[in-house]
Amino acid sequence: MSKWRSVFLDAETLGLDSLDTRALKQLNLSLTCYQQTSEANLLARIADADIILVNKVQLEGASLCHAPHLKYIGVTATGTNNIDLEYCKKNGIRVQNVEGYGTDSVAQHTLMLLLNLATNFSQYQRDIKAGRWSKSPHFCLSQYDVMELAGKHAVIVGHGDLGKRVEGLFKALGMQVSIAARPGNPNDTRPSLNTLLPKADVVSLHCPLTRDTEKLINRDTLSLMKPTCFLINTARGGLIDEAALLQALKAQTIGGAALDVLTVEPPPENHPLMQASLPNLLITPHNAWIANASRQRLLNKAVEHLAAFIA
Repeated sequence: MSKWRSVFLDAETLGLDSLDTRALKQLNLSLTCYQQTSEANLLARIADADIILVNKVQLEGASLCHAPHLKYIGVTATGTNNIDLEYCKKNGIRVQNVEGYGTDSVAQHTLMLLLNLATNFSQYQRDIKAGRWSKSPHFCLSQYDVMELAGKHAVIVGHGDLGKRVEGLFKALGMQVSIAARPGNPNDTRPSLNTLLPKADVVSLHCPLTRDTEKLINRDTLSLMKPTCFLINTARGGLIDEAALLQALKAQTIGGAALDVLTVEPPPENHPLMQASLPNLLITPHNAWIANASRQRLLNKAVEHLAAFIA
């Protein structure tokens, strides 16, 4: 059989050069890897493809209709919100994501963000570099509050493998953990997020971005939180109304936020949250998942899915 004509539209996101790609090369593929793909060159690159591998490039029906041979889209990520799933369903195109590959990497990143918020790590580091410890009349610096997490109440939204892993880490610190009901599911008997928020010291988001979860954290939900509550998002930027969050942070009606994701990625240089320079806001560049072991696991599972489809 002739080789399946395949393209990887944004291979740079996976960092293939640092991974073991032997299993991928053994597949019956004629594979062209593009480091990046823009809207301008998308149609030309997918026109003859039987298979598309993609991470974050947007694939709408208006573009996919220019790929008449397309049979399979392998998403090298968990989320499929960049794929026109309705178009694919109508046209018999298999869409396959990869789940569970980054559980440990994202969980440890979540914990890192929480610990940084709780200890005011960034502000103390800033003062050390500015020489304030050397000039201190005391043996320590203590001007910024530190929260002891043992005994605090964490609320987790999204209780799949990742949410469960984070739950275990939080409990290891001695925290009380509650799991919020799945938004939009009336049959979920767990407490609603709105019910849990007034008593939460930490809110950690691990749910997918759907119609029911878009802007889940907004002006109303933020108003329910304690002025000391920390918000952590390592899921999707669209879960948060960013304008409302910025207002809450500036007004100090919540204690702080740590975000690994934003609504637009990469964000424009003038993004309000990026420009805010607030001591109670931490932002990392959507890199919670990038541990080498995590990316290798992602590639291995993506290859397994693709091999099963070809077979």
